[in-house]
Amino acid sequence: MGRLQGPAMRVLLATTDPVRLSFLLALLRDAGLGPIVLDAAISAVEGGIGIFPRRLAVAEAEADQALRVLREAGETEGLC
Repeated sequence: MGRLQGPAMRVLLATTDPVRLSFLLALLRDAGLGPIVLDAAISAVEGGIGIFPRRLAVAEAEADQALRVLREAGETEGLC
């Protein structure tokens, strides 16, 4: 069985704050980018207590623009 391959992704940050994560997703989507959340399924394992960070990532081709959007919004805490 072959492995599925998509675009190379770059992780922008990791956070345990679901409100901030939701805000950052909306911010990036409003800028026309396609962010994804990695590790979201872990919440089913942890019981939603928020000890495992979720990673916010974008396609490598969108990384510079995404970082610019986040910096312009003052969202620099935890950027990779």
